Amino acid sequence: MKNPLFTAFLLAVLGMSPAWAENADRDKPMNAEADALRYDDLKQTSVFTGNVVITKGTTIIRGAQVDVKQDPEGYQQAIVIAAPGKLAYYRKKREGRDEFIEGEGERIEYDSRQDVVKFIRSAVLRRYNGAVLADETTGSQINYDNKTDVFTVDGGAQNRTATNPNGRIRALLSPRVAASAAGGLAAASTAPPAVLRPSPALGVDKK
Repeated sequence: MKNPLFTAFLLAVLGMSPAWAENADRDKPMNAEADALRYDDLKQTSVFTGNVVITKGTTIIRGAQVDVKQDPEGYQQAIVIAAPGKLAYYRKKREGRDEFIEGEGERIEYDSRQDVVKFIRSAVLRRYNGAVLADETTGSQINYDNKTDVFTVDGGAQNRTATNPNGRIRALLSPRVAASAAGGLAAASTAPPAVLRPSPALGVDKK
């Protein structure tokens, strides 16, 4: 489809800001697959439904439904909804590094004004060094700030399982030294490797 507004909505879904996706992704072809699309020019909304897969370069989004809305100032809000019993999926390459951020949740929300992505219910956030899992965090909701690489994790009732009856968050965070040595860059690197930095304000979701 060549409609410029349709293209703008796809860019919103893909979060095309320097922090959200690798800069090189902006020059890659864009592909969207879905069973159906409903576009409302008056309301500035676009709804993809049915096995939605959106890719652009290293950025991948999958879900049963993707809703995008643009406000009068040009900022976009995108919502990815999973099929029952499944999780919506998001993955991107971090700028200038052989690292990937991967997240899942029953619902994923992106606000381009704040440049924050939220993984809601059964939330998982992972960081890979190449193909090696470096960090993994689970909770009822994870908020990830693309500008600062800071994330917060909430536990609570929605995070309760048979093996986690209190709904506490779980986190595996690799040390900086180990992550550097794994890539053989400890001696050659001129700067410490960047890792996700969890916010100290962890707690139960009170909403």
